[in-house]
Amino acid sequence: MTSTQLRAFSAVVRLGSVKKAAAELGVTEAAVSLHIGRLRKELEDRLFVPTAVGLAFTPGGLRLASRATEMLGLQNRTIREVSQAGRGRRLMRIAATSLFAEHAAPGLIELFASRADDLDVELSVHYAREFATLLATRAVDVAIGPKPGNLPEAARHKPFLNYQIFVVAGPGHPLARVQARPAQLREQIWLLGPSAAGDDAAVHTMLRRFDVPEAQQRIFQSHAAALEETRHNNGVALALSFAVADDVANGRLVRLSGQGVLADGVWSTMTLPDHSVLPAAAELTRFITTPRATQAMLRGSGINIAHFRPSVHVTLWS
Repeated sequence: MTSTQLRAFSAVVRLGSVKKAAAELGVTEAAVSLHIGRLRKELEDRLFVPTAVGLAFTPGGLRLASRATEMLGLQNRTIREVSQAGRGRRLMRIAATSLFAEHAAPGLIELFASRADDLDVELSVHYAREFATLLATRAVDVAIGPKPGNLPEAARHKPFLNYQIFVVAGPGHPLARVQARPAQLREQIWLLGPSAAGDDAAVHTMLRRFDVPEAQQRIFQSHAAALEETRHNNGVALALSFAVADDVANGRLVRLSGQGVLADGVWSTMTLPDHSVLPAAAELTRFITTPRATQAMLRGSGINIAHFRPSVHVTLWS
């Protein structure tokens, strides 16, 4: 059983067809079929059979699918750790949702990475629904954001910070000084960050609450860009309470009043079970609950208007 065979089988399981797996791996369908055939022969199991509605897996095929993901993830992690040992440095990879990555991650990671001279921290932005796969394949060591519904029971999950989102507008907006009615809010242009296109529970709760039509939504590359447009009275926006506290205090933004203009959310850390978690990731899950970490997240530099980040990015702290 080789890693090439396992990658081919894992791709077939994940994508649901040999054709799609071949396209992703950049090989021919015949090559994927050959790898699957050798696995079937070695394991004496058909693994899966095609049906009219997709692939049907045998019990052995399902067990192999789980093991293949784990084995490939361990292989990738071993390669990375050997390389790091040769360079005398460690690398921890974090996946985070866009709202956390933009507003809370910079202060947290800067403080955490400063505690270890040999540690590099890599941050990438993903939807929360991708966390389970990213962790299972060891593509990341820790995920941070709202807990997704598909997180396996075996994964470690630790809530660490409650947050609030409310509706804001520029000081010259017609709704800035009145009690906004749901019908009025529904008719506004909503200026939104990339979390609106993802699966942040608090953001989606608010948009569903007012039944905001897609035609009324404008999604920007960053939440900072959406808020900058909001300051010019061009619409309303959703904002993290701590991220816009200074703007609200200084009158650059106005927190709207009215029924349902506030939503709550919870950020959590998610890792593999204790026996599989990277030591640096385990340390981060402990550190993130401390007062110092909370202070760093709430007062961190975040992203300013001159430094937009795309909806998917990788940033390295050392």
